[in-house]
Amino acid sequence: MDDEEPLGDYVARHDSRIGRLRAVHGYGPQRGEHVDPEQPRLVQRWNGSAWEVFTMAANLSEARKLLRPVDAEVPAQQPAQPARPPLAPGRGRHRKPSE
Repeated sequence: MDDEEPLGDYVARHDSRIGRLRAVHGYGPQRGEHVDPEQPRLVQRWNGSAWEVFTMAANLSEARKLLRPVDAEVPAQQPAQPARPPLAPGRGRHRKPSE
């Protein structure tokens, strides 16, 4: 079985992750991003083999501004379609056929 990925594809995939940023808690145990939003965040950058310190943010909202800048192109949102009533007639097997 030859399921190995070609070396060129592996290198391209590996190098595409270099420079990626993430925010972790500045101190204490590492928890979910949403926990203690006012706690300082450490912003780290992936260098290809390890996460290295990039900068420090005062809180979660400041860290998010660094991770996801507003000036990035945002896709246009599609207009919301009206929601279907939950008990609308349907074709599911739990629906009674209309007579």
